[in-house]
Amino acid sequence: MKKVLVIGSGGREHAIVDALSRSPQVGKIYCAPGNAGIAAQAECVAIKDTDVEGLKAFALANEIDLAVVGPEVSLAAGVVDAFKDAGLRIFGPSKAAATIEASKDFAKQLMAKYDIPTAAFETFEDYEAALEYVKKGSFPVVLKYDGLAAGKGVVIPETLEEADETLKDMLLDDKFGKGKVVVEEFLTGPEFSFMCFVDGLDVYPMTLSQDHKRAYEGDKGPNTGGMGAYSPVPIITDEDVEYAMEKVMKPTAAGMVAEGCPFTGVLYGGLMKTPTGVKVIEFNCRFGDPETEVVLPRLASDIYDIFSAVADHTPMPQIEWKKEVTMGFVMASKGYPGDYEKGHEINFPPVISSEVEKSSIRIYHMGTSVKDGKYYTAGGRVLMVVGFGADLQEAHDKALAAVESIECDNLFYRRDIGWRVL
Repeated sequence: MKKVLVIGSGGREHAIVDALSRSPQVGKIYCAPGNAGIAAQAECVAIKDTDVEGLKAFALANEIDLAVVGPEVSLAAGVVDAFKDAGLRIFGPSKAAATIEASKDFAKQLMAKYDIPTAAFETFEDYEAALEYVKKGSFPVVLKYDGLAAGKGVVIPETLEEADETLKDMLLDDKFGKGKVVVEEFLTGPEFSFMCFVDGLDVYPMTLSQDHKRAYEGDKGPNTGGMGAYSPVPIITDEDVEYAMEKVMKPTAAGMVAEGCPFTGVLYGGLMKTPTGVKVIEFNCRFGDPETEVVLPRLASDIYDIFSAVADHTPMPQIEWKKEVTMGFVMASKGYPGDYEKGHEINFPPVISSEVEKSSIRIYHMGTSVKDGKYYTAGGRVLMVVGFGADLQEAHDKALAAVESIECDNLFYRRDIGWRVL
């Protein structure tokens, strides 16, 4: 039986652990550092996801058969390179390949060079020059901090005043760190998440999902790391998917090979169906969060085989998906994505356990802690409750009923997940 180490501590990692636990090949799962919910399915190890040497030492000492990386910070820290240098098997892109997410400017230059459809853009390091450029354009405008910002580095100002404030934050006050800013034209249309398993030139599509980025109902409020998701996405046609594969995902993988940093792992395309066709909003170098929590439960194939094929550069087995659909609601701490309190008790009523046992819902922990058998809030996004159904309405109703039964005085959630299709 195989021993697997999952690196990370959020809902995405909980969904990866959950998928691995369904593999008949996997006997023992470790998660570093993990969280209170993951602890029910894996042994949590107190090693930070950016402690590359600590993670490598643990994997060597415990004879780990395969490591799977969840968060972008671990990838940007070079954990994959370190594991491979030590002769360890690991699923995820190299530090060089992770630049497709770690630098928005790198991703945009790559798309420009290889003719991958995306919004028009310019990159700036100088505040005055950026402001002049924005003044000449139209509103709303999209401003992206060049580096990693935990899903919060994209701002869409509606006015020049807001744009000026954001540019000051990013270029003068270094709110996210020292970095450049990409100024992009604002595109319209439904967004969707297209994640693919990639091994160099080989690209294998996953089922589509749609994330809800804004904090409040009606897509209002600040951008978050995601407040809910569902899968599949009926408003995106088979033709759209084929176009995205042939014009976006495959050329991007080929471009990375041509640039000398071939991609292995999950390439996440954050795409938009605009009036002039599918275009790229962003690329990520790993599973999306919260999309993973609605996509992986639909996987019928053994995920250990998939991870192994990519890690070993061997032929990919047939990837099968369940017909059952999923919808998930994120329960977040009040105040998120701004300041929020931790340490509020969460009560799960008995009905939740029976629904989980019946496989009509799953609960993925994103930011929880446990003490004396009781769960407490320990992050901005705290739980993701996923419902299963024959259609999206049934999945929605099951998930929402479970969400409403969970008791905590400091959580909020959007009730309108999936509103575009329902």
